[in-house]
Amino acid sequence: MAGDPNRLIIAGGGLSGCLAALALAKLRPEVPILLIEQGERFGGNHIWSFFDPDVAPEARWLVDPLIERNWPAYDIAFPKRRRTIPVGYNSIRSDRLDALTRSALRPEQRRTGAVIDRLAVDHVLLAAGERIDGAAIIDARGPGDLVGLDLGWQKFVGRLLRFEVPHGLARPIVMDGLVDQSEGYRFVYCLPFDDHRMLVEDTYYSLSPSLDAAALGARIEQYVADRGWGPAAIESEEKGVLPVAMGGSVETLWTGGAPIPRLGLRGGFFHPTTGYSLPDAVRIALLLADQKILTTAALHERLMAEAKRLWRQRLFYRLLDRMLLRAAIPDRRYRLLEHFYRLDPALIHRFYAGHSTLGDRIGILSGTPPVPIGSAIWALAGGGRERKQ
Repeated sequence: MAGDPNRLIIAGGGLSGCLAALALAKLRPEVPILLIEQGERFGGNHIWSFFDPDVAPEARWLVDPLIERNWPAYDIAFPKRRRTIPVGYNSIRSDRLDALTRSALRPEQRRTGAVIDRLAVDHVLLAAGERIDGAAIIDARGPGDLVGLDLGWQKFVGRLLRFEVPHGLARPIVMDGLVDQSEGYRFVYCLPFDDHRMLVEDTYYSLSPSLDAAALGARIEQYVADRGWGPAAIESEEKGVLPVAMGGSVETLWTGGAPIPRLGLRGGFFHPTTGYSLPDAVRIALLLADQKILTTAALHERLMAEAKRLWRQRLFYRLLDRMLLRAAIPDRRYRLLEHFYRLDPALIHRFYAGHSTLGDRIGILSGTPPVPIGSAIWALAGGGRERKQ
């Protein structure tokens, strides 16, 4: 492919790749870039959501044009706790990400339908045999194997439904933990985009990455019936398996293979407990655009250092994940979340943003732990030791 050999190539047009390209196009228009996606559209088929505090006010310009719907509050429900939490919640759909990426990038800056065979420090080789040279190559192609990390999994199937009659749900239910818990912590997530359209997603935490999409689809049908929402047509369906970090070495993740910088899940840029990558994707996109030296080697060094910094900073979350998945009795894991949601909303959202203070951590661990004491001590102190970074 003809073009500038000094360009920066982003391999992978998912959320992190697109946000990085959009940030560069806005803040560094002098930099020649190329965003390559193997699918026919950018962003795939996804819905991403975030709380207002997840993204710094000065960074909202990058995601605000993507928001399809926002709500001023949301609900949670557990057997012994129900709350409406007055914190803003926002959702993005992949079709808007695709449209904005196509409008913000010139045709020579983007390419779809290009299956990548392999990456090198100075070029991308497509499966069709085409070589595309660049001064900086960035890998944003999804999680890969996540070698070196000790992981559990958050697994889900979500259906965007169109109801024949109004469903009556005024605001999101971010966690409905009133559902069966026999397989471990499970909740249903509901996003009412309008009076007739709503995403209903069945999610659960597990030590296995295997996903039975048909079983979760049947659960969604039963949940909708139990809520009395009436007949609905499926507009789209999404399924996923997100990593939940309990330990391991992010340095091992970064030192395998060629020294190519990474974005998104592939680089370890995700919240250890939720697996969500949008807040990190925004921060890393802006960090990337701020770099003066845009070469593969320089970006590999800078982004690996950031991944290692975040990994050290987020040890507390990995300890909690070990409690959830290795200490708690499976059908009682929901009690950890029920216990957590007793806390102040500001503390709750510092947790989701990955900014928990020392006082927050003490507050989260205070009170009677909803797991066996011996198991909690084992999980916190010895259940999967980590290597130093």
